[in-house]
Amino acid sequence: MNGTNCACRNQDHMDEQQERSLRSISIVSFVVVELTEYLDTHPDDRDALSYFCYYNRILNQMTAEYAAKYTPLNIASAEACSREWKWGLAPLPWERRCS
Repeated sequence: MNGTNCACRNQDHMDEQQERSLRSISIVSFVVVELTEYLDTHPDDRDALSYFCYYNRILNQMTAEYAAKYTPLNIASAEACSREWKWGLAPLPWERRCS
């Protein structure tokens, strides 16, 4: 695809660190979702609950760090008390890059 037909040609490209952070968040998010689904059918599995708590805490931390450095990924990481409302202003992660 040439650059003239690219829908995101005027948007900033993600740098390598941002892309790496987003990929890591996606991986941990997948783990959290899978653990959630497992716990829905195995609510008494204490090991799974422990893993869920651990990875969910990591996901929340990673999401907050990403939001502080780049832009919020979800409404929970949007800063309601900041001077500028950033949620919805930045391009979505999949809108930033064309190859």
